This record gives sequence, C-alpha cells and structure tokens, in this order.
Amino acid sequence: MATNILNSIDLRNLGALLQQARKKMGMTQADAAKVIDAARTTVVAIEKGERRLKANELIKLARAYGRSVSDFVGHSTPVSEPFPVQFRAAYQRNEQDEAQISPVIQRFEELCRNYLELEQIMDAPISRNYPQEYDVNNMPIEAAAESMAIAERQRLGLGDSPIPMLRDILEQSVGIRVFYLNMPGTYSEIYSYDEQLGGCMAINLNHYEERRRWSMAHGYLHFLAHRQKPVIDFVDLKGQYKRVPESERLAEAFAKYFLMPTSGLLSRFNDMYRTHGKFTPTNLFTLAYYYGVSIEALVYRLEDIELLPSGTWDRLRDRGLKVKKVQQELGLQEINQQADQLPIHYQHLAIEALDQGLITEGRFADFLGVDRLEARRIAESLREHSSGMLAEFADLDLRQVENIGR
Repeated sequence: MATNILNSIDLRNLGALLQQARKKMGMTQADAAKVIDAARTTVVAIEKGERRLKANELIKLARAYGRSVSDFVGHSTPVSEPFPVQFRAAYQRNEQDEAQISPVIQRFEELCRNYLELEQIMDAPISRNYPQEYDVNNMPIEAAAESMAIAERQRLGLGDSPIPMLRDILEQSVGIRVFYLNMPGTYSEIYSYDEQLGGCMAINLNHYEERRRWSMAHGYLHFLAHRQKPVIDFVDLKGQYKRVPESERLAEAFAKYFLMPTSGLLSRFNDMYRTHGKFTPTNLFTLAYYYGVSIEALVYRLEDIELLPSGTWDRLRDRGLKVKKVQQELGLQEINQQADQLPIHYQHLAIEALDQGLITEGRFADFLGVDRLEARRIAESLREHSSGMLAEFADLDLRQVENIGR
C-alpha cells in the first residue's frame, strides 16, 4: 500500500470507519491499542481524525477487524453528523431498557450510513421528494392530522384508496430509508433525520404487518411535522405516560387518517351497508383487511366517525373475540409481509457494486450483515431476480407499452 494514500486520505472519515469496524467486532479502544502496540489515547486520537496512521498500523487494524485495507482506503465514504436518535423525555427508561435498545440503535445507524456509502460508490443518490415541514402550531390535533393526511395523499397521488405497499411508497416516492429490525416487543419504531442521511426509519420486524404499517405512518408524521426531533417510539403497556405528549397524539391521529381516509372509508362502509342492509362482522373483518389495519384500529376509526356505537371495541374484546381465528374462518389470508430487513434498492446497490468490482465480497457481506456463505447465496438470488426482470422487460411488446395509460 503506498504511503501517500494515507497522506491524502480524510482522517476524520478514516477514523469513523475504523471506529465502526472496531465496535462491530466487539473490541474496545484498549484492545485496538494492543494490536498496534500503542496507548489507548492514540486510538482515541486516530478515531477522532486527530492522528494519522502509519501504513503498518492500518494493516494490523484491518486484519484485527476482519477487513481488507481497501475497505478503509478504497473509496471515500461520507461522514455525517453524530447520529441524532434520542428517547422522548416523557419516557423514563431504566438501565435494562437502555441495554436492550442500544444495539438496535447502533445497527440502525450503521445501516443508514451504509446506505449513504453505497449511494456514493454507485453514484446513485436516493431521490428525495420531501415536502416542506408542516406547521401545526395552534391547530387542533385532529384537524391538523387530517389536513396533513389529505395533503400528503394528494401530493403522492394516492387518492382515498388503501395503501397496500406503504414501505415502497415511503422509500420510492418520498425518499425515506426504511429498515425492518429485530427490536424488543415494547418498541415499535425509530425515526431519525439529518441533512446528509435524510429521513430514516427502523420498524420492529417482530410486530405483525398491520402494526408495522401503523408504525410507519406514525413515523412519517414525525418526518412531516417534527423533522428535526428524532425519537424512539414504544408501546405504552405499562402506563408510563401520565399525559400523552401532543406530538404523539398528533402522530396517532395522522396514522388513522392517512391509512383510512374519511371519504374512502365512508364510501366503502355505505356500500357494504346497502348491500346487506346492515354492517356485519364479516364486513368489519373484510374492511380491515382491505385497508391493511388491525380490527381494533378500524373499530376505533368507525367509532370516531359515528358509524359504530361508542364502546364497540371494548364489547368485542370483553366477549373474547379471537381475531386470528375469525380471519381464518373467513378465508382472509395474512396481509403480505414485507419482511426484508434491508430495502430492495439497498440490496441491489450492493450487488451492483460487487459485480462491478467496486467492493469486495467481504464488504458486500458486511453491507448485508451476514457471513460470506450467506452473502454468496443472497448475491445469486439478487442476480437471478435482476435477470428475470430484464428478461420480462425484453419480452414486452412495446406497442402494448405505448397504449398503457391511453
């Protein structure tokens, strides 16, 4: 490795990459210091970008971290501001909570930075279709939530229909990075934003799909109205809120209006009522499936607009309603799961970078968070998927394509 590479490289950038690699290996700064036979303060200075490495030091650290030297000097990786994730002040967490969620936050940060790095490697920045931040000061919560939901549906061309692929809409039509991560059951979603990374969300992979969709809509409100205030959302099962913060009440209200717009819901409810002369339990389950929301969320929404009597959900719950059992009896399959932890675009950027020789197989595995054997399997699957899409496109009759939309 030519010494002049280290003389010209961005030290802060290199230090950040070394720190990420060290943490991923579970090594302390003291451990790293032993590798290069230096004091811990030397490693501190290196990771801060205040001390230039020698070539042999970088080789030793790369080997200790299970990386190649090219992973650190092969390209210029963007360095962003400190990752802005924080708990809401209203949530009084303890040390156990901190220990459970901290690795998730670290993984979330790593993935967001990886996404940015892949975009730079491939010169393919994510397209941002961001609206101006909505001003909701001095507006009633329900009115503000519904007006934003209507405005965003119009802006994104969604009309008043259900949104079957919400994750794709947020990623492709807005430009928000959405990851599905394993989290403790009490956490639903992490939202973060900075100018370089843009809007980022992590959704609890362990929740059922209806809950994930609600969490995404909830997080989208934070992006729309509280963009600069990153938060970690949790399921308040222990009554930790004595008074739910206004920002959370707004997010919950937005989710119901965004996922179940009033105009479309009224129309479909009335169609069902006219057909059967009443609104039946089967209609309830069918409508919830149609909108991709839980039975509970739909019942509360219908109660809000006085299409069902107040207290309907409480009565259904008290009678021991078995939602999954009824869904099976009605032949309603589970809502399509979008269980990929990593966005499809992220995966395709990684495989393209690998196939073009811009990253090593080891780095490709790191981007996917798997070992090399699994990385090879995923790479083959991604290549087959891309080839299939190209073949399908090649078979299209262009005359048919020209007629689409006429």
